[in-house]
Amino acid sequence: MKTILTGDRPTGRLHIGHLFGSLLNRAKLQHDYETYIMVADVQALTDNWQNPAKVRDNVYEVVLDNLAAGVDPEKATIFIQSQIPEIAELTVFFSNLVTLARLQRNPTVKTELAQKEEIFKGGVTYGFLGYPISQAADILTFQAEAVPVGQDQEPMLEQAREIAHKFNGIYGQVFPEPQAILSDCPRLKGLDGNAKMGKSLGNAIYIADEPAIIEKKIMAAKTDPAKIRKNDPGHPAVCPVFGYQQLFSSEKIAEIKKTCQSGELGCVDCKKCLAQAVVKYLKPIQARRQEYAKDMKKVKEIVVLGTKKARERAQKTMSEVRQKMMIDY
Repeated sequence: MKTILTGDRPTGRLHIGHLFGSLLNRAKLQHDYETYIMVADVQALTDNWQNPAKVRDNVYEVVLDNLAAGVDPEKATIFIQSQIPEIAELTVFFSNLVTLARLQRNPTVKTELAQKEEIFKGGVTYGFLGYPISQAADILTFQAEAVPVGQDQEPMLEQAREIAHKFNGIYGQVFPEPQAILSDCPRLKGLDGNAKMGKSLGNAIYIADEPAIIEKKIMAAKTDPAKIRKNDPGHPAVCPVFGYQQLFSSEKIAEIKKTCQSGELGCVDCKKCLAQAVVKYLKPIQARRQEYAKDMKKVKEIVVLGTKKARERAQKTMSEVRQKMMIDY
């Protein structure tokens, strides 16, 4: 059975973009792959170093969201990144294989830096610029052949392949060159019309949001700017709300598109319909989350056992790495 690794930064609860872009996919893949799911607290600290409480407080929120989405702890190994020191060790070794210029060219890093100018107004930290190296170590510590990712993360995976290839060429074969497993879900726009729904952007519907909050958020969402009056013809292709309808109201999407374009369907009615569909869809997922949340002792045991298993796998990899690098004194 091949191995996959994926994970989430614990900087907040996960949203429906995560759900369709990653969580549901990993719940499906866990039946066919040896699956490792990492709570990436170390990576979260690269741009939240000044707020460690935020990271710590969200570790188990992320775990609950994974369990709610159908991740089975009997099939998938859930672990906390900081509790696997072998990842940090491998990060150091990999840092010798990557130039500063290569890190600066990484499209994902450049995009995220542009979004976080305020955080790094005093200068970009070594930790943030180098997190593609850490991410490669996350993947390759578990010798993962594949990684479920969104399209925006493909440049990170490309860099992981480069690092694996270079290490193998210098020291000998240890690591696979991991391939991407892309979700068939397009990236969800934010409620504010932003190209991406994000925890830090304040434009998301969270998996754990209560029905009243979901409805309030959807009713305030941006729509087609050219559809000013109810009877104006709409342009679904540019409307974030229509993007959500494609996921939550797929059985009547043709009708929604037709009546929007003709001006029969107003934005208010469209949003009300969407809110009902989202609440209905999330109901069983939220029920599962609430059930797990009632027994946090059990949830913590899942993470402790998962971290123990992950550490054993990491130690095995690092034993091989040290031998190849001739530092197994």
